[in-house]
Amino acid sequence: MVGPKLAGFPHGERGYQTLCEVVQGTPPSQAVLAAKLGIDRTMMTYLIDDLVEAGYVERRPNPADRRQRQIVATSRGLEAVGALCGQVAEAEEAALSTLDDDERRLFRRLLDKAAGNVPVHTVEACAIVTNALKTA
Repeated sequence: MVGPKLAGFPHGERGYQTLCEVVQGTPPSQAVLAAKLGIDRTMMTYLIDDLVEAGYVERRPNPADRRQRQIVATSRGLEAVGALCGQVAEAEEAALSTLDDDERRLFRRLLDKAAGNVPVHTVEACAIVTNALKTA
């Protein structure tokens, strides 16, 4: 259900998840993103290249380590996530509509545990983007 909503986005769900992760806090490096999202480092390079080409992120020198680049969302990237958060939430709501709130929490927790990571599409990520767009 989410796939069609992200069909025009670079790398679809993976690109969206990556951009969501970028907007959630301290600008990460490609290596950190790859490890956190479970994406091969070589593939992550291509994914970031495509997000840069689309104008959603930039690579900037890391002020703490000049050998490293941080991945930073652009205003266009923030707008894209802001626009897509609602659509992704709608798709998730439709997919989980037969579950009550407790079952949804358990289902998400079990999926996260099975995947070995934390969710990247969260209400918090959407709130961060919404607040950033208001102040931009």
